[in-house]
Amino acid sequence: MLIVRLQRVGRRNDPSFRVVVTEKKGPPRGKYMEKVGTYDVKRGNVAFDNERVLYWISQGAKPTPTVHNLLISSKVIEGKKIQNHKHAVPVKEAVVEAAAPVAQEVVVETPKVEVAEETQAEEVVSEEVPVEVEEIKAEPSAEEVKEEAQP
Repeated sequence: MLIVRLQRVGRRNDPSFRVVVTEKKGPPRGKYMEKVGTYDVKRGNVAFDNERVLYWISQGAKPTPTVHNLLISSKVIEGKKIQNHKHAVPVKEAVVEAAAPVAQEVVVETPKVEVAEETQAEEVVSEEVPVEVEEIKAEPSAEEVKEEAQP
């Protein structure tokens, strides 16, 4: 299967590419069938041989996503750009535990209800809701252990 892809030819830290038609399974820097353009990243120069690119695409060559987006940007072909990155699985951030917070007492107040004089006066009983407070003991961090070890 033929593919239109970039082939790196620039010096170190000066990337530039050839746009070539080659076999998909072939080596990235190997032989190619035809050079159909160039792309200089630093200067932003993109040059294509439009007729040859369209010819190879009509023959069944498929451009890589990057080349496809360059062809659309330079108006050689029409269409939507392709996202050429893979969606990575988000990395869960490690939760940094601070020192255990001091247990706080929670005061629950119940509203007092006033009853009219005509009815019997009932005492309002305030119910206390038991609150379970768990004490969490913080493990000493690695820095604290090192400081204790070095007197």
